[in-house]
Amino acid sequence: MSADEEKRAAGEAAAGLVEAGMAVGLGTGSTAAWFVRALAERKLDVRCVPTSQATADLATSLGLRLAELGEVSRLDLTVDGADEIGPGLALIKGGGAALLREKLVWEASARCVVIADTAKQVAVLGAFPLPIEVVAFGHATTALRICDALVSCDIGVAPRLRMKDGQAVRTDNGNLIYDAACGRIEHPATLADALKSVTGVVDHGLFLDLADQALVGTPKGVLTLEP
Repeated sequence: MSADEEKRAAGEAAAGLVEAGMAVGLGTGSTAAWFVRALAERKLDVRCVPTSQATADLATSLGLRLAELGEVSRLDLTVDGADEIGPGLALIKGGGAALLREKLVWEASARCVVIADTAKQVAVLGAFPLPIEVVAFGHATTALRICDALVSCDIGVAPRLRMKDGQAVRTDNGNLIYDAACGRIEHPATLADALKSVTGVVDHGLFLDLADQALVGTPKGVLTLEP
């Protein structure tokens, strides 16, 4: 199977977890898009909270009913992709620059399922550069403070401002993204706390103790992982 076929298999398997009447969080990215398509095909009466404008546009085009976060008291299920899946279902997310909205939706959900192709499974987090969302005001100074936080965790790299077509990438929230090519993150919880303490950092792409299950597409079928 190709990576795209594995993503599709995982997305379709996750769509089978949705029941009529649920409030469902819709993730962002190529894998999550397969879930959105498969969910729409089931034609269930569900309310969906998207984690990005791109996902909202896709869901609307497929006829899914959308709701704002807060219009529902609690989401029953959120399904989303990941850039890396490490031990204990610790994740790196944010490659699609939607990490803040994703984390808000995840934390409002009774159950969170991550879907991915087999290449996303890693023994140690960090090969994928860690996204860090920051406010635009004074962001260069914030980047220096991020460096200090990384050094405090024995990670000697400088974060890079994410650029596209010669312009700084803006999130749906109007913020900027810095990416830190950590290499190896031996202590994710320590790094998460250090980054969150930096004034100007809105949030980071370490999703820890949030995923309840992973569905990973493999050449032999969809593998189910638990924390």
